[in-house]
Amino acid sequence: MELSIKHISKRYRGDIWGLHDFNLDIGPGVLGLLGPNGAGKSTLMGIIATITHPTEGQVLWNGEDIAKGPDSLRATLGYLPQDFGVYPHLSALEFLDYMAALKGIPAQAAQQRIETLLDLVHLREACRRPISEYSGGMRQRVGIAQALLNNPQLLIVDEPTAGLDPEERMRFRNLLSDLSGERIVILSTHIVSDIEAVATDIALIKKGHLLKHALPEALLQAVEGKVWEVVVSSDALPALKQRALVGSTARRSDGVHARLIAAAPPDNGAKAVEPTLEDAYLYFITGDTAEAQ
Repeated sequence: MELSIKHISKRYRGDIWGLHDFNLDIGPGVLGLLGPNGAGKSTLMGIIATITHPTEGQVLWNGEDIAKGPDSLRATLGYLPQDFGVYPHLSALEFLDYMAALKGIPAQAAQQRIETLLDLVHLREACRRPISEYSGGMRQRVGIAQALLNNPQLLIVDEPTAGLDPEERMRFRNLLSDLSGERIVILSTHIVSDIEAVATDIALIKKGHLLKHALPEALLQAVEGKVWEVVVSSDALPALKQRALVGSTARRSDGVHARLIAAAPPDNGAKAVEPTLEDAYLYFITGDTAEAQ
């Protein structure tokens, strides 16, 4: 099972390029596609899901060009787009039954599958209530259930936790982790903590370019020895931001505790700290040039 993205570019009107010569090979597991808003993540997801056509390049599913034979991928694809629309007056049970019919799943098999999925996404007790009464997290669980109706080998979820509260975000991340197994899951997001929780490998994207494709451990190693914590006054903080990449700050009684990334200690009081994936993300995303993959 392999998804290969070969030299994909996408040009929009006005000579605006959403993707530039994008190359990526993906195998079973959870790929975290991580980048800022507007980086090209949704464009790439749409191309993989056969909704959008690339301007250049091709996507291969198990060696076959999906542009020439999209049905082979669509039969085993599950997709939860960023803007997932539902019929609010339907219940989750009715909506999933409708989606199963659209996907051509036989009625008896659909009924059994829906029963299983309602338990999986913890919507059994609420399955007969109108979706209009659901919280944002519950609607997202309906979304992942419809994406899993055909037991897909390739599951794409685009910004699935945006707008969810911390408890719902944690529940959704755990669900994605449980779903990976012997399938390819692509999690597209700008939220580093979501990637950190579930991704087996990570692709960093910026302005339509692939910056880095690596294991989380490799990304952390890239910033080993480059992450520092210093304590400065509020007045000194602007000058510090001019000299180093400041990732986060926290105000304490003794001053501002700043976490920053720099090749060398910014001053004598700097303390080396263990890097996080957030540090690695900032290191690559804020760089002027893309590093070799």
